[in-house]
Amino acid sequence: MKRFSMALAALIAASSLSVPVALQAGTIEGTVTAKGARDARDAVVYVDVIKDKVFPPPKEHAKMDQKNMVFIPHVLPVLAGTTVDFLNSDDVLHNVFTPDKCAQKFNLGTWPKGQSRAFTFKQVGCAAVMLCNVHPEMEAFVVASPTPYFAKTGPDGKFRIEGVPAGSYTVQIWHEKLKASPAAVTVPAEGTATIAFALAK
Repeated sequence: MKRFSMALAALIAASSLSVPVALQAGTIEGTVTAKGARDARDAVVYVDVIKDKVFPPPKEHAKMDQKNMVFIPHVLPVLAGTTVDFLNSDDVLHNVFTPDKCAQKFNLGTWPKGQSRAFTFKQVGCAAVMLCNVHPEMEAFVVASPTPYFAKTGPDGKFRIEGVPAGSYTVQIWHEKLKASPAAVTVPAEGTATIAFALAK
């Protein structure tokens, strides 16, 4: 009887423990509308800086290709500190450079098919345009989020950010041509918080 009572007490104690912080995570989802663009694709939605929280960049590099005379993807969101490999998959020479100060106005030079060059996007919040001085019609963007909680919209304007720790945050949105005000959101320990953004000029 005593052994049973001890086991029961241990079970009750275990059930009263709080849920581990790592498991107290919810989802942010929503829709972006875009007035002045063909649709709401390629908007980047991200949780802004979280006080006293630093996120180490991933060891694996992100990738942006140059294929059929375009950058793929057109918009690449990454965590600040991420290194991006720029690959040339065309039969012609390509170059990658940016005039944006937040990306140190880099120029990686020109290289042939099958080769790549890399750059690390260290500045938080940097949204840098990628250009090719061999083909001026080519253009893309790399957006460096301060947190790993980000998403990019498709043509329908929908987005979903999973695994966000429970808490209150500011959510920012970036678009290459349009703007919208940031939104405040409270993410539940379990479940979904919803946001709607309206982009305009």
